[in-house]
Parts: sequence; C-alpha cells; structure tokens
Amino acid sequence: MGLKRLLLRYYPPGIILEYVQGGEPKTRPIDLLDLSPDTDVIALVEEIQKGEPLITASCKEYVINLVRRLQEKLGEQEDHKFYLFKVLRAHMLPLTNVAFNKSGSRDKIATGSFDNTCKLWSTETGKCYYTFRGHTAEIVCLSFNLQSTLVATGSMDTTAKLWDIEKGEEVVTLSGHSAEIITLSFNTTGDRIITGSFDNTVAVWEVVTGRMLHTLIGHRGEISSAQFNWDCSLIVTGSMDKTCMLWNAMTGAHIATLTGHSDEILDVCFDYAGQRIATASADGSGRVYNAETRKCIAKLEGHGCEISKICFNPKGNRILTASSDKTARLWDAATGHCLQILEGHSDEIFSCAFNYKGDIIITGSKDNTCRIWH
Repeated sequence: MGLKRLLLRYYPPGIILEYVQGGEPKTRPIDLLDLSPDTDVIALVEEIQKGEPLITASCKEYVINLVRRLQEKLGEQEDHKFYLFKVLRAHMLPLTNVAFNKSGSRDKIATGSFDNTCKLWSTETGKCYYTFRGHTAEIVCLSFNLQSTLVATGSMDTTAKLWDIEKGEEVVTLSGHSAEIITLSFNTTGDRIITGSFDNTVAVWEVVTGRMLHTLIGHRGEISSAQFNWDCSLIVTGSMDKTCMLWNAMTGAHIATLTGHSDEILDVCFDYAGQRIATASADGSGRVYNAETRKCIAKLEGHGCEISKICFNPKGNRILTASSDKTARLWDAATGHCLQILEGHSDEIFSCAFNYKGDIIITGSKDNTCRIWH
C-alpha cells in the first residue's frame, strides 16, 4: 500500500489521501472538523500519524504545511457582498426547489417544478442538460449526493427517485411512504438517503438497492426537513409540530428534541462540521443551536414573513435564509447579525443555496425565476 499524494479539502476541513492498494487507486479522508486557528498543528499531525500508517515520517512536514494552510483558510476574514449575476427562467409552471451540485468544479443546478419534472442546468451558461421525467405529481424537493453522480427528487406522488446525472437516466424509485415526500438528503458517503413525509415519519434508505432500513417515528406533525451531519452519525429533523429532533443515524433511536420556535419549523440543517444546527420557522425567525449542548446560541430576526429555507455556507460562518417576504438574507452565524439583504424577486422565495466554495448563491422564487448571485 503506497501513498501517491495528499489533497486539501477546505470544506469541511480535512485531508484526502490518494494511495494504491493491490494495484487499485483508492482515496481515504482524514476529517479535521475540530480544527481552529488556535489548534497546535504539530501535536495534531503527530496524533494523526499514530492512527494512519500512510503518513510516514518523510511526509510529516508536508502534512504540517497542509494543515497550516487549512488553518489560515479558517482564519481568513471575509466581507463578501453578493450581486445579481444571472436570472434563469426555468420551467413553464412555477418552480418548487433548487439545488447545487456538491463538487467544486463545473457547477450544476437542479430545479424541480409543478410540471412534475426536474431539470439540470449549467450555472455558467444557463444551458439545460437534461429534463428528468417520471413522477406523476409535482416535485417538491431535490438533492445531489456529495459525489455529484446522482440527484434525488421527492414528489407529491409519495415516491422519491434517484437519477444518474451523467446519463440522464432514472436509477431507482423509493416507495414506502403513505403521504407526500417533502424533504430528502443524502449522507456524505452517498450510501444512504433520508426522506421526510407528510405521514409524520422519516425513512432511511440504502441507495444502491432502494431498500428501506429504518423509520424515524416521534414527530406529532408533518416532517418539513431532514439532514445527516457530516460524519453520518446524526440525523436532524424539523416538523410542523414546532420542534426539531436529533436521531442516531445508525440505529434510528431518538436522542433529543430542540424547542423554542412558536410556529412550524420549515427547514433545518447542520453546518459542514456537524457542530451547529440551524432552524427556520413560520414564526419568521431562525435559530442556531450547539449540536452537542443543544442550547440556542443565536437568533436570526428581521424577516417580515415565514422563513422557508436555511443553510450554512461551507465555512460555517455565514447563514443564508429565504423568506415569503420576497427577500433572502445573509447572517453572521456566530452573532445572528444580518449582513446583507438580497432583493429583486417579485414573489416569495422558497429556496436558496450556496455553491461548494460559498462564493455563489442561488435563490428560487414563486415568480418562476432562479437568481444567481456572485
């Protein structure tokens, strides 16, 4: 087994080992989710060496330099303002959702619509690569896997479908919910996907076979949102019952309930490191919780109507929200201070996302446009 090269992964912080085993090229990540500007890098690398035989004494200095570069990136101060770059007029019938592919190169956007289709677009040219057809009712949620090989669509027809984005073909249909699928999300390794439904449950599925592995039961209202954390150990769910729940991703056991919102929770998400959870509510506010202590550490207040979507940027220091008040807002994740208001849509914004680098934003609105902000 020989090490070929080491690659930096900025979001979330880590190193990718490329090596050869039995003549086959392989990769293995080392996650550095707790890395901060104050971390003792030499001590950290020495600790990594103890458990990773591929990192030998001869490449120790190189690894130390890599980790220092990651550390510098984390410590960078940014004051990025976003400006409108392009407007996509996507479908004949109104849009329901938008998503970015997860890899750093050749950004693609997927859009779902009331016309029962999902379309795949280029962010650079606005060209449509594919139109995925097969659902018998509108598509209300979609997500790419981290490997950017599949896009998943969830529909009011109670099924989810996985599509191959290179071939433009359907791979598998996930059937088992008794009501509409309203949210879905892959884990980072790409072997599991979760679907949340108006039947008040979340299902955990095996991607390759389409087999249902667990059902998460506990919410007293429809599920609005569900997501894995980075290391695939936890699942967070949001519900119309005004609560957010944490679950063990392997066993499906309930761990904790986060409360505080006075109305339905419409979206939930982890930051990339899995250390914080953000929630968006019909009460017009967002909240940020520490995932370990489950305490609320910041409140995002300022939208004039319900917040339908919330997400962290890759670095985890900014939060983006989309609202029925026709605006999207950028927030400081640590303080809850509003940094920028993105205006221009003529109807409510129901979806928003960052690209992999965090330097492009996309917003999707009931005005039937996607706006790309640089």
